[in-house]
Amino acid sequence: MIQAGRSVPAFRLPDTDGTPVDLVDLDGAALLVFLPAAFTPLCSNELAGMIGLAESVAEHGVRVLGISCDSMFALRTWAEAAGVAGGSAPTLLSDFWPHGEVARRYGALDEERGTATRTSYLVDAGRVVRWSTRSPAGVARDLGTHRAAVERLLAETS
Repeated sequence: MIQAGRSVPAFRLPDTDGTPVDLVDLDGAALLVFLPAAFTPLCSNELAGMIGLAESVAEHGVRVLGISCDSMFALRTWAEAAGVAGGSAPTLLSDFWPHGEVARRYGALDEERGTATRTSYLVDAGRVVRWSTRSPAGVARDLGTHRAAVERLLAETS
């Protein structure tokens, strides 16, 4: 994992419509939430929770980016099924090709399975890690800790 205080690698990944999203072009902070696999029960529950999380932090200029090694087509279908669309919803990004390259650079790739690990980073506007967490395989992350990390960052920067 990338340690707090370190800069994160830049990336450019397609969203569910194929539109490239470049980390360096984002205004403000971002929560980078690596998701192992679309359509699995645990990831689907996390995605549902990410919708509320994204809405609550968007008002403070923080973007939630869900990153998966699934194809953008699979992510689009998953997002549509989950009701994730536009506005302050989380943006799903495909790290499909080269397979898992961004997850690898972020220390969030399970090389044996070829999927992302359940890793999250909060990066500030300067793309420096302010907080990170990883949940063991098969264990849901606590999205309340993500919200609390954003609140701490906002308190520090206001």
